[in-house]
Amino acid sequence: MEYTKVSFSIKPNTQTAQEILTAQLAQFAFDSFEETTDGLNAYIPTLEYSETDVKSIQILQADEFTITFEAETIPEQNWNETWEKYYFDPIVIDNKCVIHSAFHKNVPKAQYNILIEPKMAFGTGHHETTGLMVKHIIEMDFTNKNVLDMGCGTGILGILAAMRGAKKVLGIDIEEWAFNNANENISSNNIKNMEVFCGDASLLGDQKFDVILANINRNILLEDISKYKQVLNNGGTLLLSGFYSNDLEAIEKECNMNNLIKKTVQQDNNWVAVAYTEIN
Repeated sequence: MEYTKVSFSIKPNTQTAQEILTAQLAQFAFDSFEETTDGLNAYIPTLEYSETDVKSIQILQADEFTITFEAETIPEQNWNETWEKYYFDPIVIDNKCVIHSAFHKNVPKAQYNILIEPKMAFGTGHHETTGLMVKHIIEMDFTNKNVLDMGCGTGILGILAAMRGAKKVLGIDIEEWAFNNANENISSNNIKNMEVFCGDASLLGDQKFDVILANINRNILLEDISKYKQVLNNGGTLLLSGFYSNDLEAIEKECNMNNLIKKTVQQDNNWVAVAYTEIN
């Protein structure tokens, strides 16, 4: 798939500005981000790119920042080589889960060892939201649970749920390259009880789930929470991330409207992951 890289120059280049810009870009089809010394690089499938969308982002009009951008088309390439060279180092989460790729040497030992070939699919554990979801999964009981991994990306969350004892895992992602990448990672980790479909929440039918994982951007979550509730078993858990702490009020309101109440919340650099269950 051909991608467009949009390079943003931010003055002053603060962590706050980068976080706000990332959150606002995620409202569109931007799915990978890279912090730079000048600001931020954001990646989007070329067919989804719109300069008008980018110009409409609120922070570009903020008085406290001066932000400019330029876009360039990136041809298809070996993304594994790109990640190996620039971005992806092994990561250990809570001393229990190590996430690495085949090119890594001297991988730390942990209870759960996940092999990920990331390509352009979101989910290497390095982004705060993925790390927060992993922490939640490590703390939860997945024994004999039916699990849904929405917006599964690399499949990392569903793979970990399977390793934690889930009975069956279903992954769904709207991007074909993520669908293919998740299947590759499922095979590489010898996971036998996880399957992946390419699509969105419209694929959800009559099947019910004990745990639903959704690490997606705020707007999609707000649109689909009611759909998740319809396929969540009584007493099940809905685990959400992909948004900032200042978005939590809107997420909370939508969940409460769907008879869901907050159980636990974790936060890292203003990113949030929250577990909800049905109100008795």
